[in-house]
Amino acid sequence: MTSTLLQSAYKAIDDKHGEDIVVLNMQGISLLADYFIIAHGNSDRQVQAIARELQEVAVKEGYEIRRVEGFDGARWVLVDLGDVVAHVFHKDERAYYNLERLWGDAPQLDMPEA
Repeated sequence: MTSTLLQSAYKAIDDKHGEDIVVLNMQGISLLADYFIIAHGNSDRQVQAIARELQEVAVKEGYEIRRVEGFDGARWVLVDLGDVVAHVFHKDERAYYNLERLWGDAPQLDMPEA
C-alpha cells in the first residue's frame, strides 16, 4: 500500500509541476513516516495547487489525510498522508529549511518520472 501511496503522491506533485522532487526513505530513521517527499513551487498559488492536488488524489484513491498545515500561508505546506508526508515549499523557503540536509542520513529514492 505504501508504495502505491508514494507513487500517487509523487505523481500528484509532478502533475502540478512541483520542482526538484526528492523522496527520502525514512524507515528506521523517523517514527513520523516511512517516506518524506520534498518539493517546491515557484509561487504561493503553485504551492497551494500542489497541496490541493495531493489531497484530491488521496481522497480519490481512498487514503486518509491525517493533517494539512501551512496551506493558507503557502510557504511550507505539510500534507500528512500517514506513511507518506509531503513537504511542499515555496521556492524561497526551501533552501532555508533544507530538509534534505537535516535528514541527510535518509537514503534518497529514485522515482520514475510520472
